[in-house]
Amino acid sequence: MKRYLCSIIISLVVLLSIGTYYVKVASSASSLPRYTFKTIEGSDKELDPVIVQATLENGDFYEPLTIESNRTTYGSDRPLWSDRYDHQIERLIKEHRSFMRGKDSISSLYEDDDFLAYAWVNSEFTNNGKMEAKFDIGLLEKKDEGETSFQIELPHQERIMNIDVRDVQLVHSKLQVLTMIDVNSNNEKQTKEVHLYTIDLANKKVLSDKTLLSETFTYPNQVDFEMPIDVAPSQPNSMVLISLIKGVNHEEGPFEEKLKESKLISYNYETEKLETVKKGPLSLDMARSGYADGKNLYTVEMKSGKYRIKTFDLSSQTLTNDTELDIAANEEEQYTAAFKNGRVYFLLNEMNQEGGSNKPAKLLITDLKSGKTLYKGETVINKKNSKSFGLYIDELEIK
Repeated sequence: MKRYLCSIIISLVVLLSIGTYYVKVASSASSLPRYTFKTIEGSDKELDPVIVQATLENGDFYEPLTIESNRTTYGSDRPLWSDRYDHQIERLIKEHRSFMRGKDSISSLYEDDDFLAYAWVNSEFTNNGKMEAKFDIGLLEKKDEGETSFQIELPHQERIMNIDVRDVQLVHSKLQVLTMIDVNSNNEKQTKEVHLYTIDLANKKVLSDKTLLSETFTYPNQVDFEMPIDVAPSQPNSMVLISLIKGVNHEEGPFEEKLKESKLISYNYETEKLETVKKGPLSLDMARSGYADGKNLYTVEMKSGKYRIKTFDLSSQTLTNDTELDIAANEEEQYTAAFKNGRVYFLLNEMNQEGGSNKPAKLLITDLKSGKTLYKGETVINKKNSKSFGLYIDELEIK
């Protein structure tokens, strides 16, 4: 009897603790300001697919929040066991819960009408400092919900210090996994590489490990590989852009780039061609600060007090569109952009010294082809004491 009584007391304590937690959370969340968008021009229906991920700041206080369907949800509004996912991950979890278990990196996923594929590298260091690494591979056939999952040893893992999966594609029934690698070194030299692994799904083996790029350097020299922001990370893409950035770390002063030695490189999954993009409409800076979807590169430029969106066709490397946005440019404002269905979603937020802003964030939605403004609005707050809070925009997502 004592044993059961003890279990009942423990259960009551747990329930009371959870209840107290939710009372405190509800009380805390209800005292925070709520943000919505006030429509200045256009239809508020344009807001339906917009998701703004942000952080509320006040001194040492930080609270993540989401503005979706023109409503604010704070991290403390969510259930204790709920995680904050990218909306694409949330959709995939709802549609394919079994397959998506434990998968939370959108850059490790590929999706088309028939398949959902996954590739990730699980790694750990042994006592002698060497890496042991395996590919986690998964494939879901949507038609019958048939799942295949397996692990494969990563080739030449003894020479790898760090590996990051950047893109996954399914080409001719073979999984293509693009990675960036820091090579293990026993001397002052450092080496960074871009590798493409081709995985045979039917026979569960690595067919090839292809080094696309490799650069070795010693301090104070520095080399980095960068890619444009992928606006469609899990969708089929035929081409990727990679920026090779070379520079020098000065002991006193900023990092200095070696522009003549830096370059922009394209890789086509279908043709397997790796090419240096020659001088022309595409530049290194455009790629580094741009947004890509595998077919087009979108870049943002500030000119004559206005923002312009330029669209480049990656296959032909030609400028196909140049749109001026109906919004004034301000160097003190930070922009966040998203591209989907021929539209640009452009969010401006003025930054103060602390990194947040208590001024309204401005949202503009424009049709890229016609240049027509479809929506213009700004955030409004429902709290009188809102000036004590700063809003920091983390990400703009479009459903």
